[in-house]
Amino acid sequence: MPPTPIATDPPLLSVRDLRVTFALDEGTVRAVDGTSFDVAPGQVVGIVGESGCGKSVTMRAVLQLVDRPGRIASGTILYRDSHGAEIDLTRLPPRGPRMRAIRGAEIALIPQEPMAAFSPVHTVGAQIIEAIRLHATQSGRPVSRAEARDTTIALFRDVGISIPEQRVDAYSWQLSGGLRQRAMIAMALSCRPRLLIADEPTTAIDVTTQAQVLELLRDLRAKYNTAIIFITHDLGVIAQMTSYVVVMYLGRVMEQGPVDQIFHNPQHPYTRALLRSIPSLYGETRTALPVIAGSLPHPFNRPAGCPFHPRCPDAMEVCATATPKLLPVADNQAAACFLHHAEAEA
Repeated sequence: MPPTPIATDPPLLSVRDLRVTFALDEGTVRAVDGTSFDVAPGQVVGIVGESGCGKSVTMRAVLQLVDRPGRIASGTILYRDSHGAEIDLTRLPPRGPRMRAIRGAEIALIPQEPMAAFSPVHTVGAQIIEAIRLHATQSGRPVSRAEARDTTIALFRDVGISIPEQRVDAYSWQLSGGLRQRAMIAMALSCRPRLLIADEPTTAIDVTTQAQVLELLRDLRAKYNTAIIFITHDLGVIAQMTSYVVVMYLGRVMEQGPVDQIFHNPQHPYTRALLRSIPSLYGETRTALPVIAGSLPHPFNRPAGCPFHPRCPDAMEVCATATPKLLPVADNQAAACFLHHAEAEA
């Protein structure tokens, strides 16, 4: 059982032993393989790992948006709604009214690529207005189109979009990458969600705009006390934005804990390898950057035992045959490694 994040309130979201599989002609891909973590109200949790480690699939499972032939094979996703009731999202039909009411209104997503998320044949304002009116109707408090438009303009102003009265009638292809990202954040915040999932929201934009988007998310979290799950492979963003970190590899949680402990006292070899890969301003010139040996294995050739052991400099004989459990290694910090738990096999 992973440690509970530092918080006094019950978890807003509690993922336990989540497994997501894709049945393909070549075989079954285990995209998420026993992931567990908690998110407390108002907390910012970072999900970090190399591309292909299952970060985005985990979050799509939370929203019941796993594309076919993928499916949630097992595990629980417990969400505590605004009334304090605990709901297992895995038991809700993906297209059912309850899940549709939660998705977007209580749990919102900022996708990786806003250009693909917005329809090119409708204005961005029209799409946000539609979302506001749909969820307002579902909650039993319908609003008029004029009210929804005023709300959208106010949201555009909140997220730093200039001349919002004009931009609300623009199409996505008429906006720059930074403005599209801000418009997508406005859509995600349109129903005041209690949990915001930001899937690499700074990947496709320039460095200056990245800093502005991160500052915007920080301000919005402080203003509305919205919990945020921040998915990225950029450890600099993790250090700047989050209070708690979950490190994933091949669909499994390798380590998790408070951000200061993860950065200053990493306990898993994979976490240490990720941190060593960060370029340093004080490194010697004309020297090769540190890299993690090897590469992610093919989905159909997952290694037996610990998934990281073929690339691990500290691998032992047991790592090739047994899978370690995620167990505590320090206060509020856990790692799945036989270096710390010699007999703890999953």
